[in-house]
Amino acid sequence: AHVADSEPKDPFRIDKNRFEAYLLGRENDAFDPAKERLDKNLMTEPLSEYWINTSHNTYLTGDQFTSQSSVEMYLNSLYRGCRCLELDIWDGELDSINKRPIPIVYHGRTMTTKIRFLDIIKAIRVFLNFHPDTWPIILSFENHCSIPYQESMAETLSKVLGNRLYIPLEASLAGPLPSPKDLRGMVVIKGRRPEGAVGADDDDTDDESDDESRPPPQTDGKPPEPPRKYGVAPQLAKITLFHGTKHRNWDLSQNSPTHHMHSFSESKVKSLCRTNRNQKWTVYNQSHMTRTYPAGSRLDSSNYNPMQAWSTGCQLVALNFQTNDAYLRLNDGRFRENDGCGYVLKPSALMVKDEFTQIAPVKLSVRVLSGACIPKPKGEHKGECISPYVNVAIHDIIKEEKDSCTSYSTAQVNQNGLFPIWNQDRFFVFRAENGTVAMLTLTVYDSNVPVGSNDVFIASASIPVSCLRQGYRSVQLFDSNNTRNGAFDFASLLIEVKMRKYVAEI
Repeated sequence: AHVADSEPKDPFRIDKNRFEAYLLGRENDAFDPAKERLDKNLMTEPLSEYWINTSHNTYLTGDQFTSQSSVEMYLNSLYRGCRCLELDIWDGELDSINKRPIPIVYHGRTMTTKIRFLDIIKAIRVFLNFHPDTWPIILSFENHCSIPYQESMAETLSKVLGNRLYIPLEASLAGPLPSPKDLRGMVVIKGRRPEGAVGADDDDTDDESDDESRPPPQTDGKPPEPPRKYGVAPQLAKITLFHGTKHRNWDLSQNSPTHHMHSFSESKVKSLCRTNRNQKWTVYNQSHMTRTYPAGSRLDSSNYNPMQAWSTGCQLVALNFQTNDAYLRLNDGRFRENDGCGYVLKPSALMVKDEFTQIAPVKLSVRVLSGACIPKPKGEHKGECISPYVNVAIHDIIKEEKDSCTSYSTAQVNQNGLFPIWNQDRFFVFRAENGTVAMLTLTVYDSNVPVGSNDVFIASASIPVSCLRQGYRSVQLFDSNNTRNGAFDFASLLIEVKMRKYVAEI
């Protein structure tokens, strides 16, 4: 044995320990490392050609009706990869010294707390100071302010952001939208930029009226007064790029300037897709922007399925970042691509104008073999040994109008989180109708819970099918905050993946 050890090792072979480390390491990740790296050559197209990581009511820490508002939520979202932040801005008080208007941000006509617009902009400026080369940050304004407060907003943006604020030239508005490369390190404003800014113009307001929860009735039993509408201060309109407009029909929308855009609630997204006009919407999204957001009835800040909006080419699919649910984890997986920079170039299938273009379905087969270093829920150090199992699911779009989720679960492995072995004999087989948008999720749960309790989430990974690699692959697992820190540093699964396209029958 001593002689054998002294002999030179074959340079074309690795030993068992190194092979095991490779199998479970990042080099063998099921998520293609080439797709995970930033490709600056892909950042030169107009903004309309990207999916952009987007937050809804970014300021809220909890539900939509009674929770706290916090400046910290803007930094949390930015560090999670979000590049479109929302601010609901209202008239506040006057400064006690110089009587200047102080705009505030909160969920209007609810019991959520209020924070200053100025503090949010300062926080974003601090982020830019530490990350000067960040890709463009879009601020989506839901503006309820009177003209003096809008003037104060414009002054704050100009003073605090300085040369980091993108001010579009009139000449540039006639052509295609700028690219992420053009706007790198800049803050872009989405709001209203009507011609002849001052003076209320109902035709220029966008479709976000149902974004807010229904206001509570007044104590005297009378219905609440509708919010007052104001025009747009010229100072604010001048620094705004994206102008929200109402949708009437796609022909009118398609012929509008490229900086005009629409905003739709999740229910409107489903309605538009049911009318079989989503191909026109997809073509519109090739040159213009669309933002979608959760229904106002989601008072608990739950999220909607983003797949349908992504499948029509919507760029700004806004989710509640304070709620770490399955749909936010889908969003984390979508924007893991391109180094998590918040911008992912849409697939070529969403950029063609031929409505007869067909995408070949993909047959995907997944077999779960084992896991490694799977921690207790929330990374706890104390408690019972976990009994993990894995849920494997495909999130897809069927016939461009209906979202679909097919899932299977492994058996549980009793009281073994260190190295659970499933070694399944059979594959879980899926049919992904829209392989350019479909996503695979692998979620680990603990079934060792008291009788009557729900199984507890431990960790997960979401991988676009377009970024998935075949063969024996590791799956790097993330906690509910989309990080791999502490106890999750080495958490992984070992799976086998097979893929092939279905051949159309003649």
